[in-house]
Amino acid sequence: RGQPAGALRRRESRHRLLSLRVAAMATQRSLARSRARPAAETAARRTRGGAVLKVVREHYLRDDVACGVPGCPLCGGHAPQRGLEATPGSPASPLVPRPHYLLLDTNVVLHQIDVLEDAALGNAIILQTVLQEVRKRSAAVYGRIKDAIAAPEKHFYSFANEHHKETYIEQERGENANDRNDRAIRLAAKWYQEHLKKSQGEESILVILLTNDRKNKEKAVEEGITTFTCEEYVKSLTGHPELMDRLACLNDEENEIESSKIIFPEHLPLSKLQQGIKSGLYLQGTFRASRDNYLEATVWIHGNDQEREVIIQGLKHLNRAVHEDIVAVELLSKDAWAAPSSVVLLDDETKNEEEDIEKEEEDQNKTSVNTAMLRPTGRVVGIIKRNWRPYCGMLSKSHIKEARRHLFTPADRRIPRIRIETRQASILEGRRIIVAIDGWPKTSRYPNGHFVKNLGAAGDKETETEVLLLEHDVPHQPFSQAVLSFLPQMPWSISDEDMKQREDLRQLCVCSVDPPGCTDIDDALHCRELENGNLEVGVHIADVSHFIRPGNALDQESAKRGTTVYLCEKRIDMVPDLLSSNLCSLRSNVDRFAFSCIWEMNQNAEILATRFTKSVINSKASLTYAEAQMKIDSATLKDDITTSLRGLNKLAKILKKRRRENGALTLSSPEVRFHIDSETHDPIDLQTKELKETNSMVEEFMLLANISVAQKINQEFSEHALLRKHPAPPPSNYDILVKAAKSKGLEIKTDCAKSLADSLDRAESPSFPYLNTLLRILATRCMMQAVYFCSGMDSDFHHYGLASPIYTHFTSPIRRYADIIVHRLLAVAIGVDTTYPDLTDKHKLSELCKNLNFRHKMAQYAQRASIAFHTQLFFKNKGEVSEEAYILFVRKNAIVVLIPKYGLEGTVFFEEKAKPNERLVFNDEIPSLTVEGTTFCTFDKVKVSIVLDSSNIQHQKIRMTLVEPKVGSQ
Repeated sequence: RGQPAGALRRRESRHRLLSLRVAAMATQRSLARSRARPAAETAARRTRGGAVLKVVREHYLRDDVACGVPGCPLCGGHAPQRGLEATPGSPASPLVPRPHYLLLDTNVVLHQIDVLEDAALGNAIILQTVLQEVRKRSAAVYGRIKDAIAAPEKHFYSFANEHHKETYIEQERGENANDRNDRAIRLAAKWYQEHLKKSQGEESILVILLTNDRKNKEKAVEEGITTFTCEEYVKSLTGHPELMDRLACLNDEENEIESSKIIFPEHLPLSKLQQGIKSGLYLQGTFRASRDNYLEATVWIHGNDQEREVIIQGLKHLNRAVHEDIVAVELLSKDAWAAPSSVVLLDDETKNEEEDIEKEEEDQNKTSVNTAMLRPTGRVVGIIKRNWRPYCGMLSKSHIKEARRHLFTPADRRIPRIRIETRQASILEGRRIIVAIDGWPKTSRYPNGHFVKNLGAAGDKETETEVLLLEHDVPHQPFSQAVLSFLPQMPWSISDEDMKQREDLRQLCVCSVDPPGCTDIDDALHCRELENGNLEVGVHIADVSHFIRPGNALDQESAKRGTTVYLCEKRIDMVPDLLSSNLCSLRSNVDRFAFSCIWEMNQNAEILATRFTKSVINSKASLTYAEAQMKIDSATLKDDITTSLRGLNKLAKILKKRRRENGALTLSSPEVRFHIDSETHDPIDLQTKELKETNSMVEEFMLLANISVAQKINQEFSEHALLRKHPAPPPSNYDILVKAAKSKGLEIKTDCAKSLADSLDRAESPSFPYLNTLLRILATRCMMQAVYFCSGMDSDFHHYGLASPIYTHFTSPIRRYADIIVHRLLAVAIGVDTTYPDLTDKHKLSELCKNLNFRHKMAQYAQRASIAFHTQLFFKNKGEVSEEAYILFVRKNAIVVLIPKYGLEGTVFFEEKAKPNERLVFNDEIPSLTVEGTTFCTFDKVKVSIVLDSSNIQHQKIRMTLVEPKVGSQ
């Protein structure tokens, strides 16, 4: 019903946008023409009918593009806002004894960005030609060089040579684009030399062209341009020997190990790979290395029908692919198909470097094969796209300290060790460092790389936090000035203009309920009785979208971060602190903008009417869950806040009961809270979080608001709504849960969510009260991941866990970017804001959802890694302790236990994984493990000792051993 009005608003918005663009372009052209002359480029193209058309494109050139040198008389004395230094403090170099500027070619920027970012290098000229080419070839490097240009202390200057009348050149007949760009770079270098001589005289500042292209260097020397390779220049900087470590190894042949024996097959060229994929000869997919076996990986094949996987086994078949690379795979014949290996093989750094590759692969294949487990197997024939990133880790132990070549062991076991050259080995021992891969020659057992950064001592809290943020790709750099410039000016106040489309709800008794110490409060609630006997319930959410407008730098940074990341000791905000902890935080006794979802309900919590409005609220209290619970339970309190909370709690219980009757799941996971020492910041206590009724009360109304908003935005934007779904797990996922329950005489039905929910409710044992919690923890492990998606790109909207046909995220816009998009859609749907092109582009929205899903997954992993690290610190200070535990999983050679007191999970091994022992008998049906006459089943109670194993400083872990019941030697 609202669709025509919405469509009209969208058309009006597009017309306004188009008018503004046309006006802006006209103004820009008129300004440009006043100081520019056109250079006409003519090209011919043939139409479908065979006719030849001449296409003429005007390219405007200017004579007032500044060189970037402050006070240059030839440029009118105008210095750009960010430019070169008038007297550059160039690093000392016998090659270039005079002050100088660097002019960089494309390859230097693309491959030596780690060197260019170093504080030792400054005063560099980045040509428009170079920037355009870098942007085409690497978005990551383009972002980094743009950041370097924006950093005032670097004095990097972006020179628009393509629009300067003396440095612009046209492509000659028969000349390829690369040669034309090289010629443009040389011309710009020559122009700079002559320009500076004219303005400064014979002792002018030099301009040095840095290029790693041999032909380009030869031609530059012929033309009288002072030119060096990046390596020549960096080697000459006697005061900065550490820069040599950061040079990328570009020539694989020069960096091969002494042996010239070819280990790996040649990669096929991209053209052949593309032809093979098109013809079906090869398959394209994402390479996923195994954590437990460096000789095995899977490739997830990309296809329109469905995802499938191919197993890759053996170094030669892995063929230098690195985790997350996009590769081309050739399937092997069916008689060569294999089962996933059950052997744990780590690339042991104590192993002889020259160990025979065939011997390693023999070890891989020694395990017996279960024919039922055979899967398609293949070999990597080429790399379509490298997805290398900087890797955190440590130098491998070396007995030759004076050696320049060293092996680096990444923290992520899926990444191969990397060969680097460094003169700092003694300094870097025991330190966490970052290394980048440069290439992987076919004659080398390991890829070549270079040192990037020293993070700090391994085990140090700050260092380990930095590592886990980098390894989980969590953007955590301080917000840039460009981002901060879009924040509101302080002091901030609400204007009359702000109130025009807002409802004033400051008179309502609104309050927030959150965990202790929460400063990013993004939701508040109220409940009051209406004259007709019904209840008015409101969920009020921080109106973050008012402060973050589409497309600006603040919006782009928030979209990139995707979510706030909560670690044990710190929070990595999605939006700057001024918004997250101040202007958008619904703190008590201050006026705040909100987006309100208000229902009229009867006493049975049935919704009679729903409305959405932008509002202004003034929260009357910021309560913790415990404080809110105390008010509800108090026999004496009868104030407005307490009355409101009691009304909310009563309705929430009804809503929860109804949800569960509809099949919504109530699952469980052991969550822990650390008590941190205020001085040392070490964890001094570790306990599981206690959930109160008020936790459930807040959750029920947040769920209800999310469902109501999902229905509204999908009604208005059936093709562009951002929704969240939770797929039903495949039946096989439940095997472990069903078998575990059966071993305790209980039946779990899994044919639908309601059957599962009812089964879990019935699975009680008076003699074992914790059993139900264990079952719900196990059920959580069976679930699929919930994901964001665009309604126009999917047909299955169902949320399995909530048993809801539609769902979205609306209630946490301070910490989730998805909620900001949902706010924008809802604002358009109720007519208080206008749309914009990206909001109604389902393909762009779908791409955004992919990033949000990735960011949420990485945030979750980073949080788990932070808990694991702080748990290690806690037990490091505690020494060895013994605690009661319950068995969660039974393996062939171990049991996985959960310690309720700490919410801690760990593995008790009875043998080394790769060495079967006859004293162990595993039964997969029960499941159970018998160790020398003692049988262990899922959910059995045991006692374990816990101690921190620091033998491998990079991969410290909690080691558990069985105390009770006693079995033979462990």
